[in-house]
Amino acid sequence: QVTVVESGGGLAQPGGSLTLSCKMSGRIFRINTITWRRQAPGKERESVAIFTSGGNVDYADSVKGRFTMSVDNVKNTAYLQMNSLKPEDTAVYSCSAVILRSGSSPRTYWGQGTQVTVSS
Repeated sequence: QVTVVESGGGLAQPGGSLTLSCKMSGRIFRINTITWRRQAPGKERESVAIFTSGGNVDYADSVKGRFTMSVDNVKNTAYLQMNSLKPEDTAVYSCSAVILRSGSSPRTYWGQGTQVTVSS
C-alpha cells in the first residue's frame, strides 16, 4: 500500500510565500515522476511542476521564476516552494507520483489535495 499526503496549504497574502509538502509512504522501490497540479474553481486542472527521475523539473509558464519544486529522496517527500504569490494562484493543489513497488508494475498514486488561498 502506498499513500500520498499533501500538507502546507493555507491563506497567504499577495506577494507572500507558502511551501507545500507531498509525503509518499509505503513499500516504495522507486519513484519515477512526481507532479504538482492545481485546480481553481471553474477552471481545468493544470500541471504546475513535474519532476522526473532524471532530476529535471519542468514548470508551467504561469509559475516559472516564482515556484520551485524539490525532492528529498530519503524522506520520499516532494516540496513546492511558492513565492510572490498572486490571487490567481488560488486553487486546490495536489500531488501525484508514478511509483514502482517491488514485484509490481509502476502505477500512479494521488493525494487528496490542499487548499491554497491568496488574498489580502
